[in-house]
Amino acid sequence: MSFDPYQIDLPITEVIAPTRQHLAQENTLIVHAPPGAGKSTLLPLALLEENWLNGKKIIMLEPRRLAARSIAVRMSELIGEPVGKTVGYRIRFDTKVSEHTQIEVVTEGILTRMLHSDNAIEDVALVIFDEFHERNLHADVALALCREAQSILRPDLKLMIMSATLNTTELTALLKAPLIESKGRQYPVDVFYEDQQDEWMMAEIAARIISKATKKHDGDVLAFFPGQGEIIKCEEVLRKDMHDFAIHPLYGSLPHGKQMAAILPNRDGKRKIVLATSIAETSLTIEGIKIVVDTGFGRTSKFDIKSGLSKLETVQISQDSADQRAGRAGRLSPGVCYRLWSKATQDRLQKHLTPEIMEADLASLVLDMAQWGISNVQEMTWLTPPPNAAVLQARELLHQLGALDNNKITPHGQRLHQLPCHPRIAHMLRMAEEQDLIALASDIAALLDERDPLGKEAGTDINERIEVLRRLRRDNRLGRKFARIEKVAQQYRQLFSLDAENDSHDPYETGILLSYAYPERIAYARPGNNAQFQLSNGKYAMLGHRDDLANEPWLAIAHMDARDGMGKIFMASPLNPRDLMPMVEEKEIITWDTRQGGLIASLDMRIGSITLRSTPLSNPDESRLVEAICDTLKKEGERLLNWEENVTQWQNRVLSLRQWNPNQGWPDVSTPTLLATNHEWLAPYLEGIKKPEALKKIDLKSVLQHSLAYDLQGKLDALAPVKTNVPSGSHIKLNYAADGSAPILAVRLQEVFGLVDTPKINEGKTSVLMHLLSPGYKPVQITSDLNSFWNNAYFEVRKDLRGRYPKHVWPEDPWQEQAISGVKRKK
Repeated sequence: MSFDPYQIDLPITEVIAPTRQHLAQENTLIVHAPPGAGKSTLLPLALLEENWLNGKKIIMLEPRRLAARSIAVRMSELIGEPVGKTVGYRIRFDTKVSEHTQIEVVTEGILTRMLHSDNAIEDVALVIFDEFHERNLHADVALALCREAQSILRPDLKLMIMSATLNTTELTALLKAPLIESKGRQYPVDVFYEDQQDEWMMAEIAARIISKATKKHDGDVLAFFPGQGEIIKCEEVLRKDMHDFAIHPLYGSLPHGKQMAAILPNRDGKRKIVLATSIAETSLTIEGIKIVVDTGFGRTSKFDIKSGLSKLETVQISQDSADQRAGRAGRLSPGVCYRLWSKATQDRLQKHLTPEIMEADLASLVLDMAQWGISNVQEMTWLTPPPNAAVLQARELLHQLGALDNNKITPHGQRLHQLPCHPRIAHMLRMAEEQDLIALASDIAALLDERDPLGKEAGTDINERIEVLRRLRRDNRLGRKFARIEKVAQQYRQLFSLDAENDSHDPYETGILLSYAYPERIAYARPGNNAQFQLSNGKYAMLGHRDDLANEPWLAIAHMDARDGMGKIFMASPLNPRDLMPMVEEKEIITWDTRQGGLIASLDMRIGSITLRSTPLSNPDESRLVEAICDTLKKEGERLLNWEENVTQWQNRVLSLRQWNPNQGWPDVSTPTLLATNHEWLAPYLEGIKKPEALKKIDLKSVLQHSLAYDLQGKLDALAPVKTNVPSGSHIKLNYAADGSAPILAVRLQEVFGLVDTPKINEGKTSVLMHLLSPGYKPVQITSDLNSFWNNAYFEVRKDLRGRYPKHVWPEDPWQEQAISGVKRKK
């Protein structure tokens, strides 16, 4: 194959030569290029003739399946070949590669599996991480594993990280890698702030702005929404009035043909309106877009450690996402972007996306690492270390599933890891395999993977969904929703070389299979409380009274919400208690019940936290009393311990130093992590404690201070002091934030007369943020540049406050005035 990338008129060609040069000499490179520069298509092709490839492949990772497929197709078109020859792709349940393939575009989970099958990935010369700013969990895991392989097995393995909105300063420092930047050819985009951000009226407001924008400007429209629901609502509104436009939704679960219709020019020459999720932020070039309408919201999955559940949350996007979205209007010509929020809101948005590793369920990550031979995931080199609390929760689950034993992977865990799904679903499939229920388990797994095809009105019984799926599959009339589910079910069946079953099934078999996947959600009907259930993890949940499952004595719950108190069940199956006999245990139970006054000991027959029989225990094992308190503190520690302000400030000081000095070993002392690991630092102080009031008396700040390594105890006050001196002689308290932002020094103006520069801490590397107060302790100015304040804003402040506080001194020369802490009268 002969291909000249310089024949293509794209801005990325300006950095092809330095990219080749750096990769010939270095094993890691960072490439920063704006949207539309051509980095995803031209750079990989431009490297195909490099000598260091030596017959090996280039693997390029994309965070989204649509982008992976589209980029592979586009690269193949550029070299005049069918996809699957020189350039191919691998995504979940869809592969187009051949023995001739030299570039494989894959989604991140695929690379992780490649690494596990061959730790050294011997047939790969270069791994490219495209659109890395999205900080997908799989991308972080894959990068950590690649760097591990690079440092131990494959020093010749090359890594290239690419994005349009990277935090390049942080990334180059962490990876110790050179940076190449392409200026690109981004056209100017005029941004208009509409200040109409309303989560509940989003579709209607967006439709109104789209209509207004199309009348003022030419070109096609790309509008961003958090999810499918809002897109469908907006589409309904637009179709009533905008008949001359081709309106296309664009989201991940849309059939491929409809996705391509949204991306390609309209065949009839109509102006297009594309209503998209964040799937359209990166990689894809949608031709004709000159107008972007941005609702400012995205949807992210956040894992709740307390409940063990992930929930989708609608959140405001970050500044870099907003910039990325606006840039879509300027890829091919000048454009406009309408933001449905104010300029003030824009300035308050967080600068970068929160890495998914900080908010995700980490069970798959921990199992991946265990398969690699790493029992302590914190020993890996991470760009963003995973939170300890989430890691511990993942370990507990994997031990419960039999995938880990003493943090080492078991043979059963290795069998779970072979399946391309969450460990919970893999465990269900493996247990079903042993009981000859794999066809039913495949249908269940597919239903859990996809959106509910029947909706809330059909009730919560998952067996109704299975019956409809099997009936429609038997009659060969699946329809769009069930066709997607059947496609996934078919892929699961192929893993086990199995044909579909369309006969009626036993709902109790569904129940026991779900209990394998979600053992903590086995639920027992509360006596006298119709439709309310206690779960084996101790929590409570309810159904609607008219639901078909409301009168069942036992349930296995597949989907429920993560709210505190009484949760709501969305999908479940009846469960035969006889099937649960292997899960029944007799054991000494020592628990903490705040409502009943503290520690309680009994000999119980139990399934998880569901008590079948209980007998009081008069002589409990003393060694387990502290363990029982520690277990309770993991869940209830925020209200049982005394988290005074001095404790919170101590945490924030340590967390700030962890941000400011990442190489000094400052620990994660966030409250969730402290509670999850409380046995390590609090257990010695719990001996003899029996009552809730005794917990409140523990001096948490002192305990936490002594939990620090000895050298860090001395550094804490030196680097992040509680107070700082000001010219008046006062010692003023600093207020620290957990995110490492500048600590606040709130001080009256009169106390800092004569102070030229803003005070600094952390060995002079971090300036405080000064909240300058009036004599009445009201903020009059917020500044991180005191010198500039004296030279400029002070005189306006002086003019205003001199009239309101005439008895205080307001000098014309604040540098020479003596600072005072009390009330000094004017002479």
